[in-house]
Amino acid sequence: MTNPIAIYVDADACPVKPETYKVAERHRLHVFVVANSFMVVPREPWIERVIVSDGFDAADDWIAERVARGAIVITSDIPLADRCIKAGADVIGPTGKPFTEASIGMALATRDMMEDLRAMGTAGGGPKPFSARDRSAFLQALDVAIQRLKRAGFG
Repeated sequence: MTNPIAIYVDADACPVKPETYKVAERHRLHVFVVANSFMVVPREPWIERVIVSDGFDAADDWIAERVARGAIVITSDIPLADRCIKAGADVIGPTGKPFTEASIGMALATRDMMEDLRAMGTAGGGPKPFSARDRSAFLQALDVAIQRLKRAGFG
C-alpha cells in the first residue's frame, strides 16, 4: 500500500487551478483548494474546497499545518513555500518554478529586498503577466513532482 499524494492549492490568486485539476484527475490525486472566500470548484469527489477565515495568513496556516512528505503545494507565496518545504512537501509556483531547500533562502531574501525597495518607492509594479509558457512550465513541473513522489513510494 502506498501513501497517497495530495495536492494543496493556495487558491485565492492561483492562475493554474484548472490545469491542477486535469493533472490530478489523470493521476487520481486528491486536491485541497484552500481560500479565504467562496470559490467555485468542479464537483468531483477528489476535489475538496476549504474555506478558511479571512484572518491574516489563515489559508497559509491551514495548508502548512497539514502538509508533509508526499504533499505537493501550489503557491506563489514565498513564506508559505518555506514553511511547506520545512514540513517535507514539494512546492511549485504557478509559473512552474519549484521551490526547494536550495532555492528558498534566495527567494525569501529577494522578496524581502523587493518589499523594502517598494516601501522606499524605488521599485514598482508586480510580477510579469502570466503567459502560456508559464502554464506549460507549471504542467511539466507538476508532472515531474508527481512522478518523483510515485517513484519514492507515494501514490
